[in-house]
Amino acid sequence: MRLKLNLDYSTAYGEQLVLNVLTGLDDKVVRHAMSTRDGRLWTCEIEAPLGDASMDYYYSVERDGIMVRHEWLVMPHRLDPVSAAAHRCVAWDHWNDIPADSYLYSSAMTDCVARREMHPLLAAAGAATIVVKVRAPQLRTSERLVLVGRGKALGDWNPVKAFGMVEHNHNEWVTALDASTLEARQMEFKFGIASREQATSLVWENGDNRTITLPDLNAGEVLVYELTQAHFPLPPVKLAGTVVPIFSLRSERSFGVGDFGDLKRMIDWVAGTGQRALQVLPINDTTITGTWQDSYPYNSISIYALHPQYLDLNQLPPLHDALKAAQFEQLRQELNALPQIDYERVNNAKREYMQLLYAQEGTAVLKGEEFKTFFAANQDWLVPYAAFCHYRDLYGTATFGQWPDHRTFSDEERKAMSNPRARLYKEVAYWYFVQYFLDKQMRGAHERALDKHVVLKGDIPIGISRDGVEAWVEPKYFNLNGQAGAPPDAFSANGQNWGFPTYNWDAMLADGCSWWVKRFRKMSQYFDAYRIDHVLGFFRIWEIPIDAVHGLLGQFSPALGMSADEIRGYGLNFQEQFMTEPFIADWVIDRVFGPHARLVREQFLERSHDDIWHLRPEYDTQRKVEAAFAGKDSDDDRWVRDGLYALISDVLFVRDRKNPALFHPRISVQHDFVYETLYGADKEAFNRLYNDYFYRRNNDFWYHEAMKKLPKLVQATRMLVCAEDLGMVPDCVAWVMDELRILSLEIQSMPKDAKLTFGNLNNNPSRSVATISTHDMSTLRQWWDEDAERTQQYYSSVLWRGDAAPHPLPGWLATDIVRNHLNCPSMLTLLSLQDWMAIDEQLRLPDADAERINIPANPRHYWRYRMHLTIEQLMEANAFNTKIKDYITQSGRK
Repeated sequence: MRLKLNLDYSTAYGEQLVLNVLTGLDDKVVRHAMSTRDGRLWTCEIEAPLGDASMDYYYSVERDGIMVRHEWLVMPHRLDPVSAAAHRCVAWDHWNDIPADSYLYSSAMTDCVARREMHPLLAAAGAATIVVKVRAPQLRTSERLVLVGRGKALGDWNPVKAFGMVEHNHNEWVTALDASTLEARQMEFKFGIASREQATSLVWENGDNRTITLPDLNAGEVLVYELTQAHFPLPPVKLAGTVVPIFSLRSERSFGVGDFGDLKRMIDWVAGTGQRALQVLPINDTTITGTWQDSYPYNSISIYALHPQYLDLNQLPPLHDALKAAQFEQLRQELNALPQIDYERVNNAKREYMQLLYAQEGTAVLKGEEFKTFFAANQDWLVPYAAFCHYRDLYGTATFGQWPDHRTFSDEERKAMSNPRARLYKEVAYWYFVQYFLDKQMRGAHERALDKHVVLKGDIPIGISRDGVEAWVEPKYFNLNGQAGAPPDAFSANGQNWGFPTYNWDAMLADGCSWWVKRFRKMSQYFDAYRIDHVLGFFRIWEIPIDAVHGLLGQFSPALGMSADEIRGYGLNFQEQFMTEPFIADWVIDRVFGPHARLVREQFLERSHDDIWHLRPEYDTQRKVEAAFAGKDSDDDRWVRDGLYALISDVLFVRDRKNPALFHPRISVQHDFVYETLYGADKEAFNRLYNDYFYRRNNDFWYHEAMKKLPKLVQATRMLVCAEDLGMVPDCVAWVMDELRILSLEIQSMPKDAKLTFGNLNNNPSRSVATISTHDMSTLRQWWDEDAERTQQYYSSVLWRGDAAPHPLPGWLATDIVRNHLNCPSMLTLLSLQDWMAIDEQLRLPDADAERINIPANPRHYWRYRMHLTIEQLMEANAFNTKIKDYITQSGRK
């Protein structure tokens, strides 16, 4: 069939429009240059590949052969085969940018909340056909789109006679009309929403009647009109949900830690209480040391492999050895009765169980067709992951730089480990076996969520482990001589040093961010929404020197460093040596070290001149100090060690990592001694420079950095995109998130307006996620008792109560706070399980401090919180569940 595509799109001189036809093979397209006579109406005529399948395509703009922009890739145009007798098709399209309501096109909406079946377009009976397409994303599960208009063929404006349409693509509806039945050259019509069962009444679209002026059509011709989106007078979608780590779940059948079977049960509870979303923390394998320190879920050894602790042993074949099975059951009951997770015992037990099961079932499972399908689809990451685990255990460390051999992964090894007949395959096949069952169980949980119309929301960490698979097999993508972290904030006065390597964005951008695209697409097999952890990292990351322990000596990367002349231009008398090396004077030593001052001078310092000192070479970095104090844990030792850390970071500027002639003001230096020594005028000049640098200087630069990366990632899948945009947020972050329609995170106690103490929930943007606390924060009940003065201010100015704030937080007051969050404009209100339970004094955990998940200021925190009730008990808490369901309904959330 000959196909002529028409697009009304104004271009600038030198720009070329291109038609990109998707082939269905990864991201490969067939490109066709379009032509124009006036720079506005572009056309392209091709032999259409329309057989029994549809054709998907999008338009792009090129300049000098380089793509400069393209349409929204999540929803490409679609043409369906209309009739085998058709020989020519003319389509009129329009350019599709990211719509303001793009979230309605996400799989969170189309596959979960408003899940509907899609159907192919049915051909009209006539010789010539008019096809009408329109996008209408506001319909719910039980609704359909109809067309009704002037004339008998269009129903004479009678809703009962409305012309039914089919949803052939997500939120895109289409119908085919026999051109010979249309009584006039001009179609006049509107779209309406009808229920699946009947169309006696319609919800009519906004705006005037639509009209299409029809040309003469010959037999075998098809005319396709793609119309602008239909909008209806309906309220915006608002959902409620729960946030809880999978490891924190507890059921009668779990093995001391939450698992994928418990996730299914939790989905049932969420659905039963009228909630539509369940958010979890990262679920990837973090096994580095084999100790409790691996409990940190944001330091995974693989961005693909799932953590073996989440295996639900109840879904696996039973062990044939009755004695072993009984022993494991006894251990399961013991571990499951503990108030918190015993990470090491749980994971050691599950590994022993899986090794026994592998010996029993491995041969049969690995020969099965289901496993072979899994292996073929995942071997690109699965083989190096299995190899890494094998060598980690063989050599006793995950630090591959310390391995005596196999410090790189060769193609020969990869090939052998992919061949079932090879010796190396048999050595690593256990890990294939484990990941096969993990994948199967997590997919099963995702299917349960889809069936229950619940959005399962995952979490994508910003970093990867330097002792992990990706750093081992793809080192070109990472800067292993740096450390990622976060500048000081309310969670940590010294900043956070996560230890992750930073990204080599030049290498990642060179291949179209394929590393990230593959990562997101794998995640979309399990989730329909995701949280980008520390989205600021896509604008700039806080990069800390490899020899630093704290985050204070970091700098944003990339960032525009300042020359000495620029610094002087602010009126600051820049003295390079004084301002870039630690300022250590006698009065500083006495103030920091008190009774230990003499010891510090004698053992760790050397005199420079007068009352000024410098650190001895063997102690001049924080890592050297850390090594010197290894194993020393007395109060005095910690005092001296932390004091030396503080001396090392007592600088006014840090040098640029790439260009030592450029400088960056040291973060939060206003609290340090070197700043204290400045004259008043110099302090004022420095503060002007500081504020310009951190909040204005890099805004445009960081905007363009983010726009090189994030558009590729958010359009790689149809998952709903949310971001954690807390901390030191430059203005450009809001620009990018608005442009890409990314949901922000809004926390009332951490307002983004620096002039406010508490945010106004009524001012939350609709495209946002509202919550009370996160896993890095105190729970609502903890927060309430931490700072009585601040609590009283919240009680009086936000809750509008005139008496003294009660302590501890009573259930009725927690209810008010929860309901305020449900009533806010945010599209999603997602509350931690602990904050939901705060409303019920009989149900909640008596010890509020035992509900804390993480303390960011402690890099060695043990992540072991478990809900104190079982999910079965939670399901039976009828009064509590009814309250949640009622509050959600009354707030207008679905």
